[in-house]
Amino acid sequence: MAKWGEGDPRWIVEERPDATNVNNWHWTEKNATPWSKDKLKALLDGFVIADAGLECTVTKIDKLDGEATANNRKGKLIFFYEWNIVLLWKGRYNDEEVTGKVTIPNLSEENDVDEVELTVSLDSSNPAAERMKQFMYNVGRDKLRKQLDTYIRQLKADFAKGLILPKKDELNGTETAPQKSDKETVFASGFNKKKIDLQTITSATEPTKQVGGCKLDLTTIKMTEMFQCRANELFDALTREDMVTAFTRGHVKHELFKGGDFVYFGGNISGKFVEIVQNKKIVDHTVLKLTQTMVPKAESEKITQNWKCYYWNSIRTAFGFGSFLG
Repeated sequence: MAKWGEGDPRWIVEERPDATNVNNWHWTEKNATPWSKDKLKALLDGFVIADAGLECTVTKIDKLDGEATANNRKGKLIFFYEWNIVLLWKGRYNDEEVTGKVTIPNLSEENDVDEVELTVSLDSSNPAAERMKQFMYNVGRDKLRKQLDTYIRQLKADFAKGLILPKKDELNGTETAPQKSDKETVFASGFNKKKIDLQTITSATEPTKQVGGCKLDLTTIKMTEMFQCRANELFDALTREDMVTAFTRGHVKHELFKGGDFVYFGGNISGKFVEIVQNKKIVDHTVLKLTQTMVPKAESEKITQNWKCYYWNSIRTAFGFGSFLG
């Protein structure tokens, strides 16, 4: 964990006139599920697939289960979405009506849209049905993937707005800053690349730092979490790349040795391993104690909740470690 004054610019919190989410430092989240359901229905329900004299129509969305969120962490946007979709379709060949289904079991951020699985099935089997099934497989899947790609692009464009706040130097003395284009907003890191010399202000109560003439109260977060598992199992969940990938739902980097780097959430969380003591004690229940120092006091409650949501609860859900029952 980087500390104040040690030169990691990603952890420098700057002064903002509105005192809101300075430097886009903490995790903010928007629920994109209702919007996504409406958008997917608009893109898929009634969608016509036509080519070379053949035509099929999506007659109904039989299943639309899942969720989507848009998150801002340190000026970067992270989108989580996972959908299980079943579409009913019909077509006609040689005056025979053919009906069937297209199943999309896992539309998520983990796969490129070209890799999303679409399975075509028929309600009955005959020469006309088999011909339309081949049409849906060879032509229909590509056209449906384009509709799914439209959903993903519009999700990122619409939910990028308002999640990245302008910095002080972008305000130019006004109350609002010009909005960046959607593409810039989605992919810009938002990290403050300029190093700032920090002066320590001693205090008898909470430590304080001064940044750009603004005093910032700091605090320490201490948490104790209990898991229904053995110590080696929790150790693996926090250190094995495949297990960390499972609960963070994204690519991770691990160099599991003293001084080694780790990277989570597409580079939004990174640091170094200071000390590693493997499987020191094994019991039926495992107690994890966390201490995070030099935290802006105004952000401590939000950060505490994010630890619980994106780490502890996610680990329990992913691996079935449950909660301590006493």
